[in-house]
Amino acid sequence: MLDRNSLDTVMGSDLYGSDGSKIGKIGQVYLDDTTDQPAWVTVNTGLFGTNESFVPVADANFSGDRLTVPFSKDKVKDAPNVASDGHISREEEQTLYQYYGMDYGTGYTDTTTTTTGTTGVDYDRDGDVDAHTVGHDTSGPTTDNAMTLSEEQVRVGTRAQETGRVRLRKYVVTENVTETVPVTKERAVLEREPITDANVDRATSGPAISEEEHEVVLSEEVPVVEKDVRPVERVRLDTEQVTEQVTVNEQVRKERVETEGDVDDVRR
Repeated sequence: MLDRNSLDTVMGSDLYGSDGSKIGKIGQVYLDDTTDQPAWVTVNTGLFGTNESFVPVADANFSGDRLTVPFSKDKVKDAPNVASDGHISREEEQTLYQYYGMDYGTGYTDTTTTTTGTTGVDYDRDGDVDAHTVGHDTSGPTTDNAMTLSEEQVRVGTRAQETGRVRLRKYVVTENVTETVPVTKERAVLEREPITDANVDRATSGPAISEEEHEVVLSEEVPVVEKDVRPVERVRLDTEQVTEQVTVNEQVRKERVETEGDVDDVRR
C-alpha cells in the first residue's frame, strides 16, 4: 500500500504493470485533498519517455524500488491526456476514473495536490494555493532558504525499423556467342606431266585409243557445336551493418535563477 511516508522512495522509482512489464519512471505523486494520501502518480511513457500518463494508486503495491499497479502497460500508455500542472480538475479526474474502470463516487476528492519533492503544493477546492504552501522551489518559514534548479535532459537512443527489402531472383537470358574454329577442306587440282622414261610404261600400259573416267572423292571439315551446363559461381544474399553519425536536435528547458537586491558574492 502506497502512503505519504513512502513518497521520498517512490519518486523516481519504476512503475510496473499487472503483466510484469516495466511502464516507465514515476514523475510526480498527487495527494488526495481529503485524506492527504497518494491518489495518482504520473509516469513517463512513449519514445524516450516523452509522454506523461496518470495512473491511480488506490490498489497499487509498492515493494523495494518498484510500484506495481493493476493495469497493463498499454492501458496506461493510452490513458486520457491530462496536463501534469499541479491540479486535476473535477472533469479530468472523472474522465480518468472512468477510463480505468473505477467508481468515481458521489463526492469530489479534489486530488489537486502534487508532490515533486517530499512535501508538495497544496491547492484548495477552488484551485488556489493555500496559505501553508511549501515545496522544494519555495523558501519560507517551513522550508530552508535554498531553491532547487532543474533542467530537461535529452536521452537519445535508437530503434530498428524496416527500410526496405531486397530479393535475390534467378532468371534465364539468351545471348550470342561467337567463336572462330579452323576447318580443312579438299579441292580437286589438275596436274599435267610430260611423258618421260620414268612414266612411259604406265602411260602406254592401256589401249592406244580409248574412253575412260576417273573419279576423286572430295571431303571437308565442318564446325560442330555442343553445349553442356557447368556451374560457374555461387551468389548469396546477405546483410552487413554500417554505422553513420546522425545529428538529433531537440529543445530542452532549463531553470535559471536571478537575484534582487544587493548580493556581494557568489559561492559554490
